[in-house]
Amino acid sequence: MPSYVAFLRAINLGANRKFPKDAIRAVVEGAGFTEVETYINTGNVRLTTSMRSRAKIEAALEAAFLADRGFEVPTIVFSAAELAQVARDAHELNTPDLSRHYVYLLKQEPDAEAVTALGARAANGHRAVVRGRACHLLLGEGYREGTVDPLNAAKHLGVATNRNFNVVTTLAEKWC
Repeated sequence: MPSYVAFLRAINLGANRKFPKDAIRAVVEGAGFTEVETYINTGNVRLTTSMRSRAKIEAALEAAFLADRGFEVPTIVFSAAELAQVARDAHELNTPDLSRHYVYLLKQEPDAEAVTALGARAANGHRAVVRGRACHLLLGEGYREGTVDPLNAAKHLGVATNRNFNVVTTLAEKWC
C-alpha cells in the first residue's frame, strides 16, 4: 500500500486548538488508515492507505479531525515520493549564507501569477522559490528571529502550512 505524509495546519496554537500527537495517531487509525506514525507535536503524520486520490485522503482526514476535535484542521498530503522531492529541493536550495529556510507545504500548486508575485517580493537577502506544491522561503542575513515570513509569502499561496528545513528533511529521511 502507498505511504503518504499528512501535514496538519494550525494545531497546538493557544488553548483552543490542542491536538497532541498521540490523539492525532488515534484519530488517523480510527479513520481506517494503517502504519500510522507521528513526528514531534506539530502535526506530521505518516500513514498508508489503499486510497489513491490525495484529495480523498485529505477530505477523510479533515472530516475525522473535525469530528474528534470540534474544529477544522486543514490537512495537506504528500506522497512519500513527493516529500522526498521536496527534501531534495530543500537540500539543493539550502546554502551556508541562509539564516533560515522554511518550507511552505501547499494544498494546491500556485498559479503563475502567484509565483511571479512571490518573486517580486524578494528583498534584504530573502527570497521565495516555488517548486510544485512547495514554496521554499530562503531567509538571508537580515532575518529577525521570530519572524517566519518577512516576505508575507503566505498570502499568495492559498492553503498551506510551514515546516523548517530540519523537519522536512528529517521526515523525508525517516519516512521516504
